Amino acid sequence: MNVLPISRRLFLAGSIPFSVAFAAGLPVKQEAGLVFGPPLVFSFDQLRARARTMARSGYRAPKQPARDMVRTINFDQSQHIRYRPDSALWGAGPGPFPIRFFSMNQYVPTSVAVNAIEGQNARRILYRPRYFDWGGTGLERKLPADLGFSGFRVLNGHSTERDWLAFQGASYFRTSGSDDQYGASARGIAVDTGLSTREEFPDFTEFWIAENPGQEGPVTIYALLDGPSITGAYKIEARRDKGVVMNIHAELFMRADIARLGMAPLTSMYWYSQSNKFQGADWRPQIHDSDGLALWTGKGERIWRPLVNPPSVQVNSFLDTNPKGFGLMQRDRNFDAYQDDGAFYNKRPSIWVEPRGDWGEGAVQLVEIPTSDETQDNIVAYWLPKAAAKAGAAMALDYRLHWQDPEPFAPTVAAVVATRTGRGGVAGGAPEPDSHKFVIDFEGGALSSMLPRYDIVPVVTLSRGSASNGHVIKIVGTNRWRAAFDAHVTGKDPVDMRCYLRLGNNTLSETWLYQYFPPA
Repeated sequence: MNVLPISRRLFLAGSIPFSVAFAAGLPVKQEAGLVFGPPLVFSFDQLRARARTMARSGYRAPKQPARDMVRTINFDQSQHIRYRPDSALWGAGPGPFPIRFFSMNQYVPTSVAVNAIEGQNARRILYRPRYFDWGGTGLERKLPADLGFSGFRVLNGHSTERDWLAFQGASYFRTSGSDDQYGASARGIAVDTGLSTREEFPDFTEFWIAENPGQEGPVTIYALLDGPSITGAYKIEARRDKGVVMNIHAELFMRADIARLGMAPLTSMYWYSQSNKFQGADWRPQIHDSDGLALWTGKGERIWRPLVNPPSVQVNSFLDTNPKGFGLMQRDRNFDAYQDDGAFYNKRPSIWVEPRGDWGEGAVQLVEIPTSDETQDNIVAYWLPKAAAKAGAAMALDYRLHWQDPEPFAPTVAAVVATRTGRGGVAGGAPEPDSHKFVIDFEGGALSSMLPRYDIVPVVTLSRGSASNGHVIKIVGTNRWRAAFDAHVTGKDPVDMRCYLRLGNNTLSETWLYQYFPPA
């Protein structure tokens, strides 16, 4: 398979489509250190029409200005480059969130156009090297004066260097969630993720940022998407509210047939956790941005699928009709679980996708890619419509992203809070050949108020092999309940597992799904 995990540094950015107005030499203006192009009328209708027109013509690969020089700017050099506060967009108002821009480097070697919306018009923000403090690198004397930006970030306020929203690389964007810590990312679209052919990464090539009306108002961003197989027009409204909530409207136009069109895609990293600690070569107990995929089906079933680090690329589909939501979640928020006071994995945001409108038939797909470190984003989840994405077709999508913890729509039944695996049989006893133990902790729902009892049963099914020794107990001194069973399987083929808790005819928990790869 020629499918590579996405580097947490390596992103592909888009090109700058300059308009005729700039070539005509219309007047520019300068405010607060920035230089702007002439005003041009802007509306979402125009953006949609532009994307539709682009889809009818051939794709032009993004240009990479000063390519050879930009590709010499490594990670260490880029850390010395700082955007000057006095050149921030709206650094002195009117809204509470100044906007600064990213420089280009070898990981983001293409540039994007950025426009500021003023009423019904928009002005291009013209790049100038003086916007940046180059940190003694001398790059300002070597790079062209019209190099361009690689993206932008929205700051927490006027008196801080920290940001809460960033767009940089391909169609990637992310926020710092509830705990002011970046982690998992979202994308505008995913094309052919997990296929044997190389994945396609369309670009957000141009942005339009509206003036923020005040502390309670959203930051509104419009974006143009362009790729070999697809174009699109996006409106993204981001608001800080118990984390960050985004309303997203996308209109997409197919240049070519797309085998796997992933909508509302999320990207994350999972190396190891309690369930596969033998894969961790690091001293820290766990390393991951997300520990599971949560699903709320159209029929109301709640499902928890712990993430795995598979031996080869795995794609799992969860068929559904009009799903209520899905997300890549970081449920374990305990610092002791990670012992990392630099990366703060316990603070990484969960991301929940809330569909809006009729999504119809399709599937939530989960792509898991092997990794041996924490530098690669190796997890992708998205909605795959049943309808084929054919050349000339158009699609529209509305959804809401919740970057926060706890989950915005928590299950009313008990939720899975930990998954552990180990040698089957009785602790301290002789190992049982081809026997593997699974221990699942649940918390919440009706279980919270129950005293210890022994008539709750784990309902376990396996795609192959058999299960035995299933039982459920309340963990001493806690409100958690623990289900355990032994799976007896032979061979190396993966085993799909399913478990939930039942008392009589009542379901007490969400459904735990797991894909297990027996050790050699």
